[in-house]
Amino acid sequence: MRQPVELGPKPLTLEDVHAVARDGAPVEITAAAREAVTTARGHIEQLATAERPTYGVSTGFGALAVRHIPPDRRAQLQRSLIRSHAAGSGPEVEREVVRALMLLRLRTLSTGHTGVRLSTVDAMAGMLNAGITPIVHEFGSLGCSGDLAPLSASALALMGEGMVRNSRNELVPAAEALAEAGIEPVQLAEKEGLALINGTDGMLGMLSLAIADFTRLLDIADLTAAMSVEALLGTDRVFSPELHALRPHPGQNVSAARMLAFLKNSEIVASHRGPDCTRVQDAYSLRCSPQVHGAARDTVAYAATVADRELSSVIDNPVVLADGRVESNGNFHGAPVAYVLDFLAIPLADVASIAERRTDRMLDVSRSHGLPPFLADDPGVDSGHMIAQYTQAAIVSELKRLAVPASVDSIPSSAMQEDHVSMGWSAARKLRKAVDGLTTVLAIELLTAARALDLRAPLKPAPATAAAVAKLRETVQGPGPDRHLAPEIAAAEALIRSGALQ
Repeated sequence: MRQPVELGPKPLTLEDVHAVARDGAPVEITAAAREAVTTARGHIEQLATAERPTYGVSTGFGALAVRHIPPDRRAQLQRSLIRSHAAGSGPEVEREVVRALMLLRLRTLSTGHTGVRLSTVDAMAGMLNAGITPIVHEFGSLGCSGDLAPLSASALALMGEGMVRNSRNELVPAAEALAEAGIEPVQLAEKEGLALINGTDGMLGMLSLAIADFTRLLDIADLTAAMSVEALLGTDRVFSPELHALRPHPGQNVSAARMLAFLKNSEIVASHRGPDCTRVQDAYSLRCSPQVHGAARDTVAYAATVADRELSSVIDNPVVLADGRVESNGNFHGAPVAYVLDFLAIPLADVASIAERRTDRMLDVSRSHGLPPFLADDPGVDSGHMIAQYTQAAIVSELKRLAVPASVDSIPSSAMQEDHVSMGWSAARKLRKAVDGLTTVLAIELLTAARALDLRAPLKPAPATAAAVAKLRETVQGPGPDRHLAPEIAAAEALIRSGALQ
């Protein structure tokens, strides 16, 4: 059982998000959080009885904020808000994304700045700990005023309405799942409906997961690039630390050092170091891999900085301040998160692009320095990895389209009250697709480079790259006549996702 992730005024970390979203770690509301939540709720209850209207407590929402709601209609107001805003459409969003979304909303609720009741906080924590995952649909969020439709789907389940997946991944009514877990459906009180949905939690959750995924894939890209350099009889001298010290980008230096280490003690590299080698320089796709991978690493580092700031934030509107004031604000706008989600799609596409170029060189008899055409066993009869590179090329083309930013768009909503939005949820959704695409591109480079290294026998690859080939050979056979390649690509993808090559 994983250690509980504590929720309260203290910021969460990226590791906390991964633990709950992916590993099923439980959450625990701290004593400090309980006190803060109780204090803030007292301020809301005072405002609920005041004659002066307060947005979200005794008024309508969005363009209907000018309407004062009488006390006997306010519970209905909160329920109506959730039901009407749970208007998503499209495919079911992944379990890990929904759990991340719930965790991040719960963390904000636990800060004592939203005015919800402690019983509501406990019920939401209970859902997470029971493995209850509300059905959230892909479309519905504009990334402003929070991820309204996705968060409303989560809140609807908290009310005992709508559909969820239980801990056994069965699709069941929310009321049934809550009853099985011993959780009482929440009867929303003043301010609670708004507090449950007014956050950037969906896009932030997806950013947090993407940072981990892209970091892992950059490590794989360094490995597959080194394997390709080796297979193409490239030089390792361009990865020397004294060269990269001349351009001190942190990520570039990391990738160069990793590639140099992967190629250490390679018989293949050593075989063409002497005066007989007539090549002056390797192609850019080999020589410049650390520069491209490193720039991507530095972009991920910036995205992680933004994510850390957002994980320290309280996102709600209005918020309850320490002195009891309840103030409207614009902190729910998703621009800071949307931008970095879009930023990450750009280097991700470029890392895939350079990997595809390395793969293509290994298949081209005029550029591969002695390898058979398309690495085929019997060229002409066999096609080798010819069409695997087509698959790479198709994905790289798609990744370029996915790199077009979503955050430059805005579409007015709510009768022009919400007249500028971030589209951050859309940026996050396309980034998840891009991560999957890069995984496949690197899997094909891994397959191709491993086959090329085998074909360089009797020369032996470096111990590090040989270990990667050996690991792949546990599920994928070595060179030979043409086989069904799709399962081998899938096996290489699974190997990359497993972390066994790290």
